[in-house]
Amino acid sequence: MGLLDGLLGHGSDLAAGEVDQQLAGVLAPGESVRVAFKVIRDLMVFTDRRLILVDRQGMTGRKVEYLTVPYRAITSFSVETAGSFDMDSELKIWVSGRPDPIQRTLKRGADILGIQQAIAGSLK
Repeated sequence: MGLLDGLLGHGSDLAAGEVDQQLAGVLAPGESVRVAFKVIRDLMVFTDRRLILVDRQGMTGRKVEYLTVPYRAITSFSVETAGSFDMDSELKIWVSGRPDPIQRTLKRGADILGIQQAIAGSLK
């Protein structure tokens, strides 16, 4: 079911150590990963300082776009947990200066509480 989840765009949890390797050179000194998700080749990483969205492009994935969203730019967010018949959760994050929210679908069992804690704990 993992391949099907990936093809449908469902995110899965990643270990912080694995993300540290993939973001070598992107993370600032002393910056630590709190929660991370992978959707096919793309990443959504919540650090103790910011949200990093990694978009691998093209057939080989060698071209990579990094979108950094400082937590102070997040105006609001919503999390919809998986229900009895709905197998996935949804995350929406509204950022100042953007009309539409950043949206991601996460598969059942994703660390929704970790996401909420990462965002809410960083908003001031």
